[in-house]
Amino acid sequence: MTRPKRPRVVVAMSGGVDSSVAAALLVEQGYDVIGMMLRLWSEPGTEMYNRCCTPEAMALARRVAAHLGIPFYAVDVRETFEHEIVQYFIDGYTQGTTPNPCMMCNRHIRFGALLHQALSLDADFLATGHYARLDRSGEKIRLFRGVDRDKDQSYVLSVLNQSQLRHALFPVGDYPKPEVREIAKRFKLPTAARQDSQDLCFLAGSDYRDFLLRHAPEVHSPGAIVDPSGRPIGEHQGLAFYTIGQRKGLGITGPQPLYVIDKLGDTNTLVVGPKEALGKSALIAANASWISGSPPESPLRGIVQIRYTAREKPATVYPLGATSLKVIFDEPLRDITPGQAAVVFSGEEVLGYGTIRSADYVLD
Repeated sequence: MTRPKRPRVVVAMSGGVDSSVAAALLVEQGYDVIGMMLRLWSEPGTEMYNRCCTPEAMALARRVAAHLGIPFYAVDVRETFEHEIVQYFIDGYTQGTTPNPCMMCNRHIRFGALLHQALSLDADFLATGHYARLDRSGEKIRLFRGVDRDKDQSYVLSVLNQSQLRHALFPVGDYPKPEVREIAKRFKLPTAARQDSQDLCFLAGSDYRDFLLRHAPEVHSPGAIVDPSGRPIGEHQGLAFYTIGQRKGLGITGPQPLYVIDKLGDTNTLVVGPKEALGKSALIAANASWISGSPPESPLRGIVQIRYTAREKPATVYPLGATSLKVIFDEPLRDITPGQAAVVFSGEEVLGYGTIRSADYVLD
């Protein structure tokens, strides 16, 4: 009698504890597991490595794969990463916004190029070490926050569609981080004590302003700093070097602390004001995508998160056709920043997202 074929899973390995534990759990559960690590773009002419694929990280991932007895491959996506992620980052800042390249990396690299590679190997799933959960019980796959709210990464996975989620597995999403480290110790993984990295991988510790100056020197375009009434009070060094809510590094003083409250690209003007001027109650987001595959048919009550590190806030969400949305918050928020993602939740469930285009006190 022929034994049934085991489901095959490609695990996106990084040399970190989360992806290592994801691979170990899948091996324990009886999957046919293959480890793959992405070789990502790093800045030419420097000695800096991409943080996600340093020689140390690559060696650790190989050791984990050998320890678990699974095949391991490195996949070169440097050209795709440069075009889809690095250029996206540069273009966003050049256009005066504050982009989130990690979200685009999940869409185009992990669940784009790497998923394509996995499917070419006849894999059924692509697993990652993200802290998120999936519900496959209904007609549509649903995405939920990870059990560990401090490590939850569902925000950056909100860009995924049904086709991508159909092949996705998030094995560590059901565990708190301390338990993940205990599981790593149980499996005697060499990554059990490795610390997490929080910086943008391709900056490799470099300040983003220096990176932009090397790759888009035109962002150094001085202009006026004005108060909310339009009165000039200083000079900025280029809008790309500032973000909404920023207080330090403005080079100006006043009777009270001043914050960046707007960036006017048309006139190359930086608007600053007191803390209370940051509060805005609404936003418009474009490039919207809904986990279900289609926008809600009517306005909905939910909670919306405007940055990866921000807490979600109650709001009413108004779909504007298939690819835009309007959000009106119950209370004004600071730091609504064009270029960042507004991710819509219903409780723990991710419904969709849009890229913030504008914010104002009231939107008709």
